[in-house]
Amino acid sequence: MNDTVDKLVVFLAKRDGIDKLVKTFQYVSKLANWQIEATNPDLAKRFKNWEVSSGLSRKAFRTGRFLTGLNLLRRNPGSNLTLRLLAIPANAGEMIYFFFDHFTWLARIGTINPELAKKMSFISAFGESVGYVFFIIADFLLIKEGIKRERKIRRRKISKEEGEDKDEDEEQEKRDKDETKKIRIDRVMRLMATAANIADLIIGLAEIEPNPFCNHALTLGICGLVSAWSGWYRNWPS
Repeated sequence: MNDTVDKLVVFLAKRDGIDKLVKTFQYVSKLANWQIEATNPDLAKRFKNWEVSSGLSRKAFRTGRFLTGLNLLRRNPGSNLTLRLLAIPANAGEMIYFFFDHFTWLARIGTINPELAKKMSFISAFGESVGYVFFIIADFLLIKEGIKRERKIRRRKISKEEGEDKDEDEEQEKRDKDETKKIRIDRVMRLMATAANIADLIIGLAEIEPNPFCNHALTLGICGLVSAWSGWYRNWPS
């Protein structure tokens, strides 16, 4: 119990931890509003206010977040040329998303012209969606690369068991186990990131090109929770 409390404290000390918690509030309240809107309008309105308040507070809390994407664009580490090229539009899209999200927030609270909110939200969602597409592609390539490395380790192990590679020592076997464990942990994290990115991409498409599927409260609610809980899992202290 104490360990869980300690992890929760660490989780909520992170900016992303708070964001995922408030995002959970936002989309749970959206689903609650949709569910009881016809039967209990007064309570549904309260949930709607909670949803709007949570969404605006998340925008305020993300002030300056676009600098993370700018920093990643500047550094752009890694030796794999394909991944480095994918990182450019991915991080640029995310930077545009967070930057214009500031103006969306300011317009919606009335600090600047409220009529700008829709335009700023469109630009923000467009940049976000472009970024997510490239993040998803990069994660799938890294998952594929990890599977190849894992298969190579497995083939080496089979060769040893069949007596074809008798020179492999226990130290190498331990290194193989450690690497396999890291590959599998990385794969789970990347699958969580992919699930979150796909969910957020659908939410972005609802803003860019409104349609009955993406804009349905159930679709948005489920996608929002998938994104929030995937991020929760990735940010939870190990």
